[in-house]
Amino acid sequence: MPSPSFMDAPAAPGDDLDYPNSVLGKAQLLLSAFESGAYQLRLSELSRRSGVPKASAYRLAQELVQWGLLERRGDSYQLGMRMFELGQRVPASAVLRSVARPVLTDLFATTRATIHLAVLDGGHVLYLEQVSGMATTQSYSRVGGRLPASCTATGKMLLSTCSDPREQLRCFARTGLPSLTPRSVTTFAHLSRQMELIRERGFALEAEETLPGFGSIAVPVVPAGGTVHAAVSATVPMGRLAPRTLLPGLHAAAAAIARGVEQRPPAA
Repeated sequence: MPSPSFMDAPAAPGDDLDYPNSVLGKAQLLLSAFESGAYQLRLSELSRRSGVPKASAYRLAQELVQWGLLERRGDSYQLGMRMFELGQRVPASAVLRSVARPVLTDLFATTRATIHLAVLDGGHVLYLEQVSGMATTQSYSRVGGRLPASCTATGKMLLSTCSDPREQLRCFARTGLPSLTPRSVTTFAHLSRQMELIRERGFALEAEETLPGFGSIAVPVVPAGGTVHAAVSATVPMGRLAPRTLLPGLHAAAAAIARGVEQRPPAA
């Protein structure tokens, strides 16, 4: 049986043990309904994706609008500016983004690739930054967006550097490995072999697993403590996916970001 697409998976599990009974838990489910990439959702879709009954979803959505966490646009809802303001104050991402932005911009200038900075978020990668030009527009990624870690170069890189990769891979056990293209890895055995190869090479490579015609290469951002929290990647058309050409710039950028984070005062 084919693995379900991550875009089609319901936001709330049907298992009552996992369904939150608190108001805050249900509010979190409503906000998480936007993680699939939708910018605006009608009430019925918000209820379906979150698993919150429509009447409860309506009441909670009105309160979230009052708090600025959601905004009403006609008969639809979208994330509010208050969410953006709070997101900018998350210490880890704020420091990473401020340090990385100029480095990633320089890397884009030399490679003309789409450059990403991403962190691991459960079974997904969360994109903190993206730098690209008009001619390198990618439809699959955006700042603040998520994609299955098993399909992306940054995700594979970060999964391979977990202290216990096998434990991390169990996050996919309930739904199977998501598939974005016919080239996406679909078995745990195949993904485990990829993890071993990444640890040997020190970089991750994906070819048309996320977007047909494009491939990516990623390296880790390794601070002084040695714990990897982020990865930098370059996405290019398949004809330009050459590790020998792209890796020097990626390694230099990752090292510069690591140094910048280490030098940033704790108060920042």
